[in-house]
Amino acid sequence: MKLAVLAAAAVALAFPLAASAEQQKPFTPGLGEIMTLQQMRHLKLWFAGRSGNWDLADYELDEVKEGFEDIGTYFPTKDGVPTGPMAAAIVEKEVAELDKAIKAKNAKGFVAAFDRLTASCNACHQASKKEFIVVQRPTGNPYANQSFAPAKK
Repeated sequence: MKLAVLAAAAVALAFPLAASAEQQKPFTPGLGEIMTLQQMRHLKLWFAGRSGNWDLADYELDEVKEGFEDIGTYFPTKDGVPTGPMAAAIVEKEVAELDKAIKAKNAKGFVAAFDRLTASCNACHQASKKEFIVVQRPTGNPYANQSFAPAKK
């Protein structure tokens, strides 16, 4: 009888702990959330680079890189598509090219590398059967509350 009471007490104590641990699982973003942030970073990267704010462009490019790394971490494959390796390939080539242009403060090189990044994003969308998602150079700035001009030194 004592063993049954102890077992029941153990189950009663463990159940709230298990429920509590379940409620405290870390947030895992969906691929859509990651890609929405990538779109924002893509836009801000464009305005920073076009304004010659190389420090901000460098920052935004690092954020883009982290977003692609998150895709590899959380979604190495999605619906049978190797999204992680595709994102890693973009980091290795297009992000690396953009990094070189930014570090060199090369406006012409930045535009060319940015356009290659954009084309790679669209190729990825097509390969992922999401060809209806097409990114492009931003045509307007929704971030009117942020200056993209370089800081005065």
